Amino acid sequence: MALRDIVKDPDPVLRRHSRPVEVFDAKLGKLLDDMRETMLAADGVGLAAPQVGLLRRVAVIETEDGYFEFINPAIVASSGSQRGAEGCLSVPGKSATVVRPMKVTVEYFDRKGKKHKEEFEGWTARACCHEFDHLDGVLYYDKAEKEGNA
Repeated sequence: MALRDIVKDPDPVLRRHSRPVEVFDAKLGKLLDDMRETMLAADGVGLAAPQVGLLRRVAVIETEDGYFEFINPAIVASSGSQRGAEGCLSVPGKSATVVRPMKVTVEYFDRKGKKHKEEFEGWTARACCHEFDHLDGVLYYDKAEKEGNA
């Protein structure tokens, strides 16, 4: 495993759409391992591939609910809402209030190419929304309430 550099705003890679993963191999496994190590070293909750300069639909998240690896994730259902402060490893030193769903249902693949469908709530649902936005070139402050300082 290796630490990767975290791309910082306003790097244009953060505003581009990521391509789906088509090959589930050792290279993907290394990327996932490196992303987790990088996320933990930066004291983060999640990290998406564009944040390490790769336009691939890959994200990792670690919350009190566990550690999750998402390849080609899609939110297929959501409900409720929650309002809270968000920050980002790619936008250091700033935060803003963002409204997100309270629950999300996510379809995704694991590192071996097996498809999963799982429901997440609360903080983990927020983290999913935040990280998956990165895959479409969206940063949290794009969705922030006006009084945010980002």
